[in-house]
Amino acid sequence: MDSAALREIAPDSCEAQELLKLSAQWEEENSCYGYRKNGPSDLAGRRIFGAFEDGALTGYLLGTVEKSQSMRSIMPENTPCFEVEELYVRPERRSAGLGAALFRYAQEQVGQEAAYITLSAVSKNYRALLRFYVEELGMELWSARLFKRL
Repeated sequence: MDSAALREIAPDSCEAQELLKLSAQWEEENSCYGYRKNGPSDLAGRRIFGAFEDGALTGYLLGTVEKSQSMRSIMPENTPCFEVEELYVRPERRSAGLGAALFRYAQEQVGQEAAYITLSAVSKNYRALLRFYVEELGMELWSARLFKRL
């Protein structure tokens, strides 16, 4: 990965306003089924981690610490988990290691609060999604929700 500064972002900061712009860009990409851009209220109560290059926000990860529910097959009920809600990197900076760096940074930062990191991932490119989360980041696949339009 190129040199990027990783740090936590306050939901009400100027940097969070830049995140909202990236979120709108993500919606325009149409790379995920049903993704809708964030508004300021979507950031409230979230932990937000950003990757900055030359002072500009180039990627972000946001999520919340929650107690597990209905996941008894993999962990005891009410286990604290960090639920990754979004991980986004600007298209021109993808495959440079920023997404993995953000994930690992968030993992370090929430390690005292959570026993697991969980996420539900949505992408039109499931192969890239599995390669990234399972092969590169070492996550385990617990379930898959598939659909077919009739």
